Amino acid sequence: MAKNKKEKKGNGGEVLADAKETAKIEQMWHLTGRAKRRKPGKNYKYVKELARLQVELIKLQEWVRLRGLKVAVIFEGRDAAGKGGVIKRIAESLNPRVCRIAALGTPTERERGQWYFQRYVPHLPAAGEIVLFDRSWYNRAGVEHVMGFCTKEEYKEFLRSCPLFEEMLIRSGTYLIKYWFSVNDEEQEKRFQERIRNPTKRWKLSPMDMESRKHWMEYSKAKDVMFSATDQKKSPWYVVEADNKKKARLNCIAHLLRRIPYENMTPVEIEVPPRQGDIGYKRPKISSQKFVPKVY
Repeated sequence: MAKNKKEKKGNGGEVLADAKETAKIEQMWHLTGRAKRRKPGKNYKYVKELARLQVELIKLQEWVRLRGLKVAVIFEGRDAAGKGGVIKRIAESLNPRVCRIAALGTPTERERGQWYFQRYVPHLPAAGEIVLFDRSWYNRAGVEHVMGFCTKEEYKEFLRSCPLFEEMLIRSGTYLIKYWFSVNDEEQEKRFQERIRNPTKRWKLSPMDMESRKHWMEYSKAKDVMFSATDQKKSPWYVVEADNKKKARLNCIAHLLRRIPYENMTPVEIEVPPRQGDIGYKRPKISSQKFVPKVY
């Protein structure tokens, strides 16, 4: 029996759990009128807290949109530290025209010949936008440096110029918020093994993820050097302790909401106008259209 439960969990259990989580949240929009800042009780319920925070994210979204703010949020950290889970919970309740995710792939040959920050500039937020960077220009201080994908000169130049680049963004009116997701060795190993067993999560693993395990200490050193060079007063790093995924999600979203002052701009309720009356329109024959088969 225990084995069957384990197999079910490994064959889509988390997908089912996420679907149930979303369904529960959709039933909790009555939380809209609650105060936006309060300390949760000891016996708080994860889904209820997540729903409350997502309601606040909608208020923040409307404030950003109507006030023309520019918000860039960077998510960095160890592989399998839970960055994607937080990004998903932030974006899923928001308008994709306002809040979008930037997750760049491997640079092309042309991009390798550009100014390093150039490929990221088109993805920066315009007025009224929020961009969530699922990894960012900090690839150069991490994977590119550790795995030898850049020269020592390029690495040193990045550490020198990155604070200047971010200062320009901030001076232009962009809210820049940087998160580092920290997970211990044992927990990362556990999550890697889970991804290997689970076909619905196996796509998350890449050969580079496997190789990174061999360079754990080098990545630690690279992170320390990166923090030393780029943890600035105007653009600090915020570390999210992510050994517990659900707590990490709540803590990160709650902190993000505190970083940008906003007011409740939730759209007001509207009345649906009556449908247009009969004007002599005739529907085409059903046989002239192609329908999706009713499998369910």
